[in-house]
Amino acid sequence: MATDDQRRPGKIIAVHLNYPSRAAQRGRTPGQPSYFLKPASSLAPTGSTIERPLGTELLAFEGEVAIRIGTPARWVSPADGWSHVDAVTAANDFGLYDLRAADKGSNLRNKGGDGYTPLGPRWIPAADVDPAGLRVRTWVDGALVQDDTTGTLLFDFGRLVADLSQHLTLEPGDVVLTGTPAGSSIVEPGQVVEVEVDAPDAPGAPSSGRLVTTVTAGTREFGDFGSKPSVDDRQRAEAYGTEPPATEPAFVLTDEHRERFAEVAVATVSAALRKRGYTDVFVEGVHGNHPGDRFVGTARTLRLIPFRPDLFASHGGGFNAQKRAFDAVEPGEVIVVEARGERGTGTVGDVLALRAKVRGAAAVVTDGGVRDADAVAEIGIPVFSAGPHPSVLGRRHVPWETDVTVACGGAAVQPGDVVVGDGDGVLVIPPALVEEVLAEAEAQEAADAWVADRVAEGHPVDGLFPMDARWRARYEAETGGAR
Repeated sequence: MATDDQRRPGKIIAVHLNYPSRAAQRGRTPGQPSYFLKPASSLAPTGSTIERPLGTELLAFEGEVAIRIGTPARWVSPADGWSHVDAVTAANDFGLYDLRAADKGSNLRNKGGDGYTPLGPRWIPAADVDPAGLRVRTWVDGALVQDDTTGTLLFDFGRLVADLSQHLTLEPGDVVLTGTPAGSSIVEPGQVVEVEVDAPDAPGAPSSGRLVTTVTAGTREFGDFGSKPSVDDRQRAEAYGTEPPATEPAFVLTDEHRERFAEVAVATVSAALRKRGYTDVFVEGVHGNHPGDRFVGTARTLRLIPFRPDLFASHGGGFNAQKRAFDAVEPGEVIVVEARGERGTGTVGDVLALRAKVRGAAAVVTDGGVRDADAVAEIGIPVFSAGPHPSVLGRRHVPWETDVTVACGGAAVQPGDVVVGDGDGVLVIPPALVEEVLAEAEAQEAADAWVADRVAEGHPVDGLFPMDARWRARYEAETGGAR
C-alpha cells in the first residue's frame, strides 16, 4: 500500500556517497557517511520543471531513495534506526556543477535551488518493505540510466538514522536522501528525467510511481553581486559521470629546492630561463624593503582592478579578495599582487604584512605601492614593491579575485609558479622548468666562482669571462665541471 502524504519536511538531509558503484566511479570509498543540508524550498512534486540557469552547462540528476522520519530520533542505535522511518519514496537530488567551486563543499547554491529536490509521487509505508530490498531506477528520455538496490549500500538506513541522531534530533516529516548509484550524468533543456523506487520482492511490489521532471532553459543570468558559474575539465568529468582525466602529479617545492635556490642568484636563473625562450618572466619595477632580502616560494595570486565606485561598493568591503589572499596564504607561499604598475596607493600595509608573516608566507610581491612602509619593514617579511605610498587601496584599486593568473610587473604569474627574489629583483619560473633551470644555474654559479678566483689572482677577463676553449679546458680539468 502506498500513500500520497506530502507533509513538508522541517529538514532535508542528503548523503554524499553511499553506493559502491558510485564510490568506484568517484575513485574514493568513505569510511563513514557524510552529509549536507538542502532547503525545503528546493522541493518539487512530480510533473514539475527545473531550470538550468542561463550561462551554465552542467545540471546533473541523481536518482535516490528518500526516507521519511515518522517518530523523533535522538541517540538511537543502528539496530533501532529503521524503526523511526515511516515511509520511503523516490527523489531526484539535482545539482549544478557550475557552482560547486563557489560552494566549497556546502552544496547550498549548486543543490539548493528552487525545484532541485523533486520528491514522490507516492510514499511507500516502511512497514511494507525490507529496507535492504528496495530498488531505485532512473530514466532519461525513456532510456534506463540508473538501476541499483539498497542491498548494496555502504551505510544502511538504520545506520544513517543512528549517526544523524547523535548530532541532532530527527523529527517527524524530516527527509533523508540516501545517496545515488552510478549512472548520474548531465541533462539538457528539453530532456525528461524519471525516478522510481519500488520493492519488487515485497507483497504487491509497492512502488513510488514515476517521479517526472522536465528540464527547461533559464532566461536570467546570475548577477555580479555573487559567485558566477565556473567549470573545468574535472567538474565536467564528474558531472558527466566519467573518470577524471589523468593529471601529472602536482609540483612540490621541497626544502631541498629552497636550499639550492638560496645559493644561486636571480640573475643566474634569469640567464638559464632566457636560453629557453623565457624573456618576460622578470617582475619589472619592484624592489625589496630590506637590503639583502632574498626569497623563494610558490605563488598565491591576488588581482586588483581599476577603481570604480560601484565595484568598490560591491567588492571592497567585508572579507574581500585582498583579505582572503592574506588570510589563506600557506607557509612558504609568495603573495603576488597584480596592481597594473599603479604605485599611487598602497596595496599592502602593516596589518596585512603581519598577517602574511604569521601565516608563514615567504614574501609579498606587488607592482603597486606599500602603505605604512616603515612599519612593514620592521615586521621583517620580504616585501618587494614599486615603492611606498600613504594612500589606502580604494584610491586606485578594487580587490577583485584571488588564485587566478595575474600580470605583475609585466610578468604572467599563475598560482603555483615558483617565484624567486633577491637584490636584482623578482623572477617567475614555471614549475616544469625548476629542476633543469636550477641545475644549470648551480653549474653556472660554480663556474662563475672559479672565474672570480682567477680574476682575483690577476688574470685578465678577456678570454676568461666568458671562458674561451683554453680556459674551459682548464676549468673542466681542475673541477670536473661540465659545459
